[in-house]
Amino acid sequence: MNVLYNEYSAILTFFAVAFLISLIILILSYILNPQQSDQEKVSAYECGFNPFDDARATFDVRFYLVAILFLIFDLEVSFLFPWSLVLGQLPSFGFWSMVAFLAILTLGFIYEWKKGALEWE
Repeated sequence: MNVLYNEYSAILTFFAVAFLISLIILILSYILNPQQSDQEKVSAYECGFNPFDDARATFDVRFYLVAILFLIFDLEVSFLFPWSLVLGQLPSFGFWSMVAFLAILTLGFIYEWKKGALEWE
């Protein structure tokens, strides 16, 4: 157990020092910089013009849906890349488990397509 603490003590020290430096910088920014707000600082900025509309307008849900779909398929690539590097060293179980993973993702993609989640209008 002592070996485990010795190996991770450098990481714990790094996190502690990083936390302390962040805390010191945060406290110094409040001490050294006067916190004065005026009308110009709190107003919405829109490319140098006065805002035409409310800055807090709601977004369409489809934007969030596209973002979530992008994240899902982007994570798929992060699983595929290391798998492709060690494919020659894996037994057949490693190959077929990835085929099952890709089949599930393909079925999910087909389901989204049939439900119309990818249609913009």
